[in-house]
Amino acid sequence: MARYDGWGFRPYVSVAERRHKAAREMEKRKQQGHAVSPVNIEGRAIANTFWGRAWCQNLERYSDYANRLPRGRTYVRNGSVVDLQIAPGAINAYVSGSRLYEVTLKVTPVTKARWKSICNDCAGAIDSLVELLEGRLSKGVMERICRQNQGLFPSPAEIQLSCSCPDWAGMCKHIAAVLYGIGARFDHQPELLFRLRAVDEMELIASAGSATSLAKHGPAAGKILGGDDLSIFGLDMAESFSRAMPKRAKKAALEGKHKPRKKR
Repeated sequence: MARYDGWGFRPYVSVAERRHKAAREMEKRKQQGHAVSPVNIEGRAIANTFWGRAWCQNLERYSDYANRLPRGRTYVRNGSVVDLQIAPGAINAYVSGSRLYEVTLKVTPVTKARWKSICNDCAGAIDSLVELLEGRLSKGVMERICRQNQGLFPSPAEIQLSCSCPDWAGMCKHIAAVLYGIGARFDHQPELLFRLRAVDEMELIASAGSATSLAKHGPAAGKILGGDDLSIFGLDMAESFSRAMPKRAKKAALEGKHKPRKKR
């Protein structure tokens, strides 16, 4: 039975106590055979890669969400999202508050017409699955995928929110924490975005020889992401390139310098 103080509010429960209680509940779920996947944030940034950041930025540009999101950032940073499961069209999570709350989100699948339009516009501009999941996309492709109300990311009208807490607001802090937690999860498992929207990412990868206007938006050197963003899946590709290229250039210069000239 819930207990309240003399003003009708639940008594304050410290973050440490909340997390301790939540850990006990999650351990019970594990013993019952349920998979448990908490959201762990390292550092201040909630998301660090293209897909994670793009998800969070999509949330923040909708006025419906703007005034409710800040408290969710605090909750997700302090480890309150103790379980997050992403499936086609649905997110199920548990968030530690004054007690353990269950959050359920329903996300409308991308319509066939919209997905076909995205695939047609991006045809020929994405070379491989690795390139796609690492977010190494041209500006044209990035802008098309992130286009508000017409891209891959859902609008508020496409998300149904539900939390077991007593907060009357459409989006409570627990839901906001889960929404940010999804972005953090996409940092490590970007393929889950495609599962959530019920589309096949392989359809974005064009066959050899196909091309559209987006494929011609700038050379490959115009990739939108920097070195820190390429460290996904444990591949620090930018560092490898930065180390390898100068050596090759230096070697080529030396070979050219010492190469004997042909006698005329």
